Amino acid sequence: MPNAAYRHFADRDELLAAVCAAAMGELGDRMAADVARVPGERGDPTAARHRLGAIGAAYLHFAHEEPGLFATAFALPQQHPYSATGDGDDTSGPDRSPLGQLRTALDELVDAGVLDPRRRDGIEYPIWSAVHGMAVLTGKGPLRDVPGSDRRRLEALTLAFISDCLT
Repeated sequence: MPNAAYRHFADRDELLAAVCAAAMGELGDRMAADVARVPGERGDPTAARHRLGAIGAAYLHFAHEEPGLFATAFALPQQHPYSATGDGDDTSGPDRSPLGQLRTALDELVDAGVLDPRRRDGIEYPIWSAVHGMAVLTGKGPLRDVPGSDRRRLEALTLAFISDCLT
């Protein structure tokens, strides 16, 4: 029954918003799980770099393993809460959204002395665009037919490039 979903949602945009939120939640959960597996105290420069790498790797793995959810996560025809100020709806705890987790990792890099605080403001966007771009290029883009080992190498190069550019 193709219209069954509309018993629960007012229209297509509301349904898509719910699927988008679920996809972002799943991506956020995977990122948090990968970050939690990185050993080391907050503020340790090596651990902070590895946490940033875990966020990027989780993003790329999600895009590859769940291409439909990944595409849907960014298909909403209305504005997402991706403001440059970091304002979110939930102020009761840490921001577990993918972008919020990236911001947290970058803030830790500043605290650890890896990232100059003067470079911190807004740097999440070029970092996000590099990882997202690689995900799209190797997903449905022109690099979609690259063998898995080559794709993983390109992803590793992207994450290494980001890490190298922080200092």
